[in-house]
Amino acid sequence: MAEPGLEMFVKLTYKLGGGMNMATTAKKDRRLREERLGFRVDEPTKALIERAAQLERRKLTDFCMAALTEAARKTIAEHEMLVLSDRDRGVFFDALVNPPVLNERLQRAFAEHKRRVTR
Repeated sequence: MAEPGLEMFVKLTYKLGGGMNMATTAKKDRRLREERLGFRVDEPTKALIERAAQLERRKLTDFCMAALTEAARKTIAEHEMLVLSDRDRGVFFDALVNPPVLNERLQRAFAEHKRRVTR
């Protein structure tokens, strides 16, 4: 017979799943997943991914979805975020507070920008 503490842990783990049973969750996931991605991998890569999914006790599709989603979010964040050094941050804010004098070269640059960029 299992120890009472372990049995309680297992029951709590399943109860914390959100109150929906596995069948309901699976139906909900199927409804949400209408689009498809298809790609081929070599045998060693597939074996590696399958092993990782097994270690996390997840279905292969669920494991791949989580990994791809996380990689996509990370890539987007890296491309949308600009990290400045303290020096660069100081120069940037100084330019905002004390904008440069509009000399001839800057006027030409603005005129060229206006000519090239249409709204």
